[in-house]
Amino acid sequence: MPTFFRFLLIAVVLAAPAAFAQRKIGDVTINVDKHQIPVHVSGSTPELDALARLAFGAHGRYRLVPSGGDYDIRFSPITGTQVQVDISKGLTAAPVVSEIATGTNLHHALYRAADIAVEKTNGLGLRGFFTAKLAFIGESTGKKEVYTSDLFFSPGSVSKITSDNALALSPRWSPDGAKVIYTSYLKGFPDIYEIDLASRQRTTFVSFRGTNMSARFSPNGAQIAMVLTGEGNTEIYVSNVQGRQVARRTRSDAVKSSPCFSPDGSRLVFAMEPGPQLYVMPAAGGSPQRLTTGFSYAAEPDWSRANPNKIVCTVKVPGHYQIAVYDLSKGSALVVPTADFDAIEPSWLADGRHIVYTARDRSSSVLCILDTESGQSRRISAPSLGPTMGASVWTP
Repeated sequence: MPTFFRFLLIAVVLAAPAAFAQRKIGDVTINVDKHQIPVHVSGSTPELDALARLAFGAHGRYRLVPSGGDYDIRFSPITGTQVQVDISKGLTAAPVVSEIATGTNLHHALYRAADIAVEKTNGLGLRGFFTAKLAFIGESTGKKEVYTSDLFFSPGSVSKITSDNALALSPRWSPDGAKVIYTSYLKGFPDIYEIDLASRQRTTFVSFRGTNMSARFSPNGAQIAMVLTGEGNTEIYVSNVQGRQVARRTRSDAVKSSPCFSPDGSRLVFAMEPGPQLYVMPAAGGSPQRLTTGFSYAAEPDWSRANPNKIVCTVKVPGHYQIAVYDLSKGSALVVPTADFDAIEPSWLADGRHIVYTARDRSSSVLCILDTESGQSRRISAPSLGPTMGASVWTP
């Protein structure tokens, strides 16, 4: 098979509906876990109550209980952009903290207050992730366009930022949250574009002969890694943030995809045939070293910023795709069980424990949060958006 078509097969096969999934997509519940914290969560208004329960219900460290619990966490609106969180502990109701969080609107303030509550009560040093934003692919118009939203698709937070009327793939945030870079077939072939979210101005970032895909910012925002075929093979390249000084980093006939920087920006992880399998190499160039995952197929890596030893990826198991976490300190990967639907396209949340991923069956795809410790999974994308997929996470 010609190189170009083999590359496209790897790039888009996971975006196609699965022919082998066995049931409708749904939440995955888990048995009561002794490592979970039972909490009573409430809001003083129906709106805040619903949002708070939604948030904590998606967090694998907590188990919602109707009363009692280790903590009582209550949220109250102060103004249209401020929410107060009051936390008391156990049967004694001893006060733990009372703080006011300010956001851009009431929903954002609630999520900031909920992050405070997580950081004060989780006991593991986990960072809160409820204020995260998503860039993702949605099909509400019948075409794959790029959207942004808050983590829980709150009313008014969803925004369609492209109107290319063409296939869009792999949106990725800049580290400062000001831009999104993505691949589009706007001109009939895959080029890399960048959108300034303040002005909504779209510019062509890279448009070389052949395929231009899988662009991703370095953690400091100074470089972009991408896959190009302009010199014949699918190779990993790195450029500056203006799309100039493009330098080739790999040299082989093997098909490559999905480059991602390490948290300190010194290394790259990517997928490469045969398999594909995961490989790590210096970002400045050098010999790729294979990561032994134990699976015949491993792709779509994302390197945790919170835990530099963890790389999450998509692996193939009998019958479908699932999420696995590769531990660099142990040199091995473990599957995080979800269900008998596909779990693909993982992206870490800020705590280094949860991810956002695409869950799909034979008829649709939705975005979910997955706790990689327990396997608890909760759907987050709204049905009104139609199929959603390919999310990238940004945390302020």
